[in-house]
Amino acid sequence: MEKNSAIARALNFFDDGSFFALLADWVALDTGNPVDNGTTQMHQYLKEKITPFLEDMDFDCRMVENPLEPFAPFLIGRRIEDESLPSILIYGHGDTVPPMDGGWQEGLVPLVLTRRGNRWYGRGCADNKGQHAINLVALNCAISERKKLGYNVIILIEMGEESGSPGLHELCKREKKYLEADLLIASDGPRIDPDVITIFGGSRAVFNFDCSITLRKGGHHSGNWGGLLANPGIILSHALASMVDKNGKILIDGLRPESIPFSIRKAIEKLTVRGEKGPAIDSWWGEPGLSAAMKVYGWNTLEVLAFTCGTPDRPVNAIPPKAWARCHIRFTADSNPKKFLPAIRAHLDHHGFSMVEITEVPNNYGLATRMEPDNPFVRLATTSFEETLGEKVVFLPNLGGTLPNDVFANILGMPTLWVPHSYSGCNQHAVNEHILESVTREGLQLMTGLFWDLAEKIPVRA
Repeated sequence: MEKNSAIARALNFFDDGSFFALLADWVALDTGNPVDNGTTQMHQYLKEKITPFLEDMDFDCRMVENPLEPFAPFLIGRRIEDESLPSILIYGHGDTVPPMDGGWQEGLVPLVLTRRGNRWYGRGCADNKGQHAINLVALNCAISERKKLGYNVIILIEMGEESGSPGLHELCKREKKYLEADLLIASDGPRIDPDVITIFGGSRAVFNFDCSITLRKGGHHSGNWGGLLANPGIILSHALASMVDKNGKILIDGLRPESIPFSIRKAIEKLTVRGEKGPAIDSWWGEPGLSAAMKVYGWNTLEVLAFTCGTPDRPVNAIPPKAWARCHIRFTADSNPKKFLPAIRAHLDHHGFSMVEITEVPNNYGLATRMEPDNPFVRLATTSFEETLGEKVVFLPNLGGTLPNDVFANILGMPTLWVPHSYSGCNQHAVNEHILESVTREGLQLMTGLFWDLAEKIPVRA
């Protein structure tokens, strides 16, 4: 048995078109409309696409209904060689954002996987069907060559990640006995650069809240009342400007990281963020004195996502009665989100904005997580990847975006390795979503090699 044989099997599966055909079949099933009659497709994806693929590898699979949302079921698959062996948990999600028909490039259909040069276009191919397809095919190749892995594998696929993973925390608490493992391996999000093999150990989290002002019941003629009635839009604009300055620096101490461990700062400072194949980076924006990498991986941000005052679609000459803004904070593991609203309230009151109402948005979930660079599993994966492709690997303590990683790190209590097979310009939540053929082919090699190396090097339980 040789690692190279398993990798060759994976490459053959890719090069003969089998991987493209598999992913095309998975993309063709619309799993982007969970509320509008999409419940059937969500179950169908797990039952007809994922389950047969896992059962061919001798997994025992069962569908689990979501304790909170019926449109977002779960699939748990278990391949147990021996209960005394170490176990890994592989996670992915089969739901997508809506197809967004009509806005794609000419000739592209969201649910038809289409190859154009180095790009494969299709809804969900990057987020997340293509990424967990890579991992499951790689696992299949390792099993086909080895027969016995020397460790157990548990699979968890959810269908509600794009809706905030409702029920995932509750499921993992309820099914903890069946999901316990020594390591999580998952793939989502982007590489730091398309050509750079990337591992990250956690993610920032997000805290959404609304700021609003209601001064009166209706609008009043600006000619008759201008200068006499306070304008809620102007007041709210100033309130927001007191929280974050014109260059994006957060002005409330309670919304900034409390501390950054030296090991984390050192790991992040090694990174270079160029923003390739995306919008140009505004180097003047954000916390002064921080590198681009530190701003997105090691610091918090306060954003205004939406702002309404009056009737934007049909403005009239009237002083509006109210104004509203949706804001959010992306925060690192150095921050306690329970302190955010009290800090905002105290700040606004101190600056004369007691009329601003603050409301937490119900869809907040999870805590920020990260992993230390010297974790043994980080070293194992890094060594495996560098041996497989002979290229340098970059490790991020956490992703800049948000994933439900706290479920695995905190509730299930395991180290977490995320290996992204996409890049930041993939348009995963927009029209023209795509993956890169070159990165996908690399991903198959990397993950096949990792599953093989885990068989040789995963720590044995005491």
